[in-house]
Amino acid sequence: MGKPPRDGQGEATRLIRAGGAKRPLKAVTVSPPVQRGSTVLLPEAAALYDPRYVTYGRNGLVGHEALVEGLCELEGATHVQLYGSGLAALTGAILSLVGAGDEVLCVDCIYSPTRRFLDNFAARYGVTSRYFGARATAEEVMAMAGPTTRLILLETPGSLTFEMQDVAAVAAAARARGIMTLLDNTYGAGVLFRPIAQGVDVSVQALTKYVCGHSDVFMGSAATASPEVARKLAIGTRDNGWTVSPDDAYQALRGLRTLASRVARAGASGIEVATWLAAQPEVVRVIHPALPDCPDHDLWKRDFKGANGLFSLVLQPASETAVNALLDALELFGLGFSWGGFESLAIPCDIQLKSARTAEPWTAEGPVVRLHIGLEDPADLIADLRGGLDAFAATRGR
Repeated sequence: MGKPPRDGQGEATRLIRAGGAKRPLKAVTVSPPVQRGSTVLLPEAAALYDPRYVTYGRNGLVGHEALVEGLCELEGATHVQLYGSGLAALTGAILSLVGAGDEVLCVDCIYSPTRRFLDNFAARYGVTSRYFGARATAEEVMAMAGPTTRLILLETPGSLTFEMQDVAAVAAAARARGIMTLLDNTYGAGVLFRPIAQGVDVSVQALTKYVCGHSDVFMGSAATASPEVARKLAIGTRDNGWTVSPDDAYQALRGLRTLASRVARAGASGIEVATWLAAQPEVVRVIHPALPDCPDHDLWKRDFKGANGLFSLVLQPASETAVNALLDALELFGLGFSWGGFESLAIPCDIQLKSARTAEPWTAEGPVVRLHIGLEDPADLIADLRGGLDAFAATRGR
């Protein structure tokens, strides 16, 4: 902090100045230091308005820079913008790319808070939205596009029912019409799928999920390889004052180091549990793109390097009471939203599915439950699920 205290200065001055002088790091560590600061001191007056310098801590310091560098490597991007949550990354990127009078085309299986944002907040500012089927072809999507269509939103696979889109085909068709594409890549997490390599303009992640990995940090990112899109994202962040704390940036960077190992473990365990569930009499079918009988398996196998721990199952027809009995009997699965952490989770999905599809209605043989398989021993999770299914069967038969 500027110059060290001088002899003869008052006590208040000396205490403020003490310990604040520039000093080199004592050692090189494997991760950057957590650099906290709102005020940034510049070396000279001419630097205060020099765009080559970081002039305010909101813009990000050394930890933010390290995280952005790592995420660029993860996504195959040249620019990454950080946001305070995954939803903020989605909404912030959309706001940065469209304006009043523009139209957004969105896949019907999009994350429901994104739909809520489009239908309510964005609509208030003159942005219109329409939805296409979760498995719509590139030709079907582009047939909906009009002169005001500026952005196409994708999510593959959908985070409740796991339908997939042919991302490369949609991205190529959109680019030929001068329409931007944005994909929610939270499932792919960068290690399983790289949208930018498929021609997508913006890859958004809820880093809260797999990158941070411990269910204790909110953060999101928007990655791009387009200089013009990068400029728009940066302006949106600057002008709206969006920021990420240095402590959270450090936690995300730490999670990034073990991302590949954790996703691989969760994915392998998820396939083991899903395969077991598919053979249980209480289960009509398992919705998991890595299983060969899933409708989108071939597309998943073509585009993805592997699976994560998230999938759904359709139960035999039953009441809400029976579904709740299943969930309440679970001991290792927490009952909670989100996913991507170290722990296994379960939620019922029917309430969301009934209110979140407008392009085509969702139908299934019975109730839908989504599971996230964490890092526990899969044999223990299977035993826990067997207990839950027993409670479901007992309650269903009443």
